[in-house]
Amino acid sequence: MTDAGALPTYELVDGIAVITLDDGKANVFSDAVLAELEVLTDRVEADHARALVLVGRPGRFSAGFDLGEMTSGVEQMRALVSRGARWWLRIYGLGMPTVAACTGHALAGGAITLLSCDVRIGGDGPAKIGLNEVAIGMPLPRFAVELARERLLKSHFPTAILGTTYDPAGAAAAGYLDRVVPADAVVEEAMAEARRLGELRTGAVARTKANARQAMIDAVAAGIDEDMATVDAPTPPG
Repeated sequence: MTDAGALPTYELVDGIAVITLDDGKANVFSDAVLAELEVLTDRVEADHARALVLVGRPGRFSAGFDLGEMTSGVEQMRALVSRGARWWLRIYGLGMPTVAACTGHALAGGAITLLSCDVRIGGDGPAKIGLNEVAIGMPLPRFAVELARERLLKSHFPTAILGTTYDPAGAAAAGYLDRVVPADAVVEEAMAEARRLGELRTGAVARTKANARQAMIDAVAAGIDEDMATVDAPTPPG
């Protein structure tokens, strides 16, 4: 069970919503963390925030799903990934600008979080970023493939979905990040970007994002359960 102190936190700073992931470890997505993220996203919308910033802890953005829960049983794994999928698609279609402050390693679900945000700012410190699911014996679910198809450069897509990981500069070249800044400036730069984007008219932002993304979101969301019904728990390569 996830310690309540390790759950994501929320604050509203001059109209900018900030959700911080900091479990003191790898910032994994457990069922409890995803449940809290759903509640916090509700708060973001209820507060009529001008923009949302997702922040990791120093050196760690997120290492993806909680492996203990992922390997506790096939049905539990499928339910966890499906819950994550719906939250990421919600962030992708959120009717306000979203900015990721990539503070370090972003693997699997961490990389999917980057793909779900409008603007992704990373630090220049040592970090691995990418979709490494295939490397641990798990096929990349359709929702992750489609987010990667929409956000990554076409030339990087074929190898990225098969588990290639990148340093921050490589991640920017591939399309996981939009720019790389000094590691100690990541959060500051993300907040500045959120304030800039937050000056846009919210109705125009929401409608434009829906026009660009809603068809894909609806199609993928409708097939999550069917897709996950064919996915087994992660297994070692070989």
